[in-house]
Amino acid sequence: MPANLQDTTTLHNGVKMPWLGLGVFKVQDGDEVIQAVKAAIKNGYKSIDTAAIYQNEEGVGQAIKEAGVPREELFITSKVWNGDQGYEETLKAFDTSLEKLGLEYLDLYLIHWPVPAQNKYKETWKALEKLYKDGRVRAIGVSNFKEHHLEDLLKDAEITPMVNQVEFHPHLTQVELRDFCKKHNIQLESWSPLKQGQLLDEPTIMKIAEKYGKTTAQVIIRWNLQNEVVTIPKSIKENRIISNADVFDFELSQEDVEILNGLNKSERVGSDPDEMNRV
Repeated sequence: MPANLQDTTTLHNGVKMPWLGLGVFKVQDGDEVIQAVKAAIKNGYKSIDTAAIYQNEEGVGQAIKEAGVPREELFITSKVWNGDQGYEETLKAFDTSLEKLGLEYLDLYLIHWPVPAQNKYKETWKALEKLYKDGRVRAIGVSNFKEHHLEDLLKDAEITPMVNQVEFHPHLTQVELRDFCKKHNIQLESWSPLKQGQLLDEPTIMKIAEKYGKTTAQVIIRWNLQNEVVTIPKSIKENRIISNADVFDFELSQEDVEILNGLNKSERVGSDPDEMNRV
């Protein structure tokens, strides 16, 4: 189990990825995202997760520059958006993201969604494989892929995705997908671990939090980590960013982990990947 904020999981290609990072979905470009990312880095975070569609890559890049931490100590993730899928389009989108971030390489690049209407994700994956072989990204993966998408991708892929970033929280525990990813050595990563804040006043979690003298957010983040899921809670407030990382001084009992596992409703706050057609 991770013992501190700098602890990492080792991806199947040997790259080390922090267990806990900062997500910047819906964080405004400019001052808001710059301050959030700088606050995170100042307080020991190494991993920052953005995406082309968040339209805040420039701010993230600016914050990295201003934070004064050596680039090689950070783990920066971005994602190719649906409308940019396809081989040439993806290579171009990657260049654009890199330019906006002001970086020479990415640590992780993901296909944002397995858009069913386009079915281009195999071409997109070939582009990611090229970027990886060319040393422009240290690890490649997917986001929001269900088992059947992964099975389809693996039929033709030269390289197995290192990461699958999906919606994961106590109301959506994705047990079959987790088992599939474990079997194929794909690291599961959670976006929206707090279900966009909806779980913060969930009575069962509040009761467990009280028992450990922790917040509900801390209990949920700890539950992610004990389930061996990388997690990237989003916040723009420095005190919340610090609090979200204050999860290494306690351990949930197996009984409490099971209680949290039992809250599953297979309920999403985001789109169902089989129905996501937005470009």
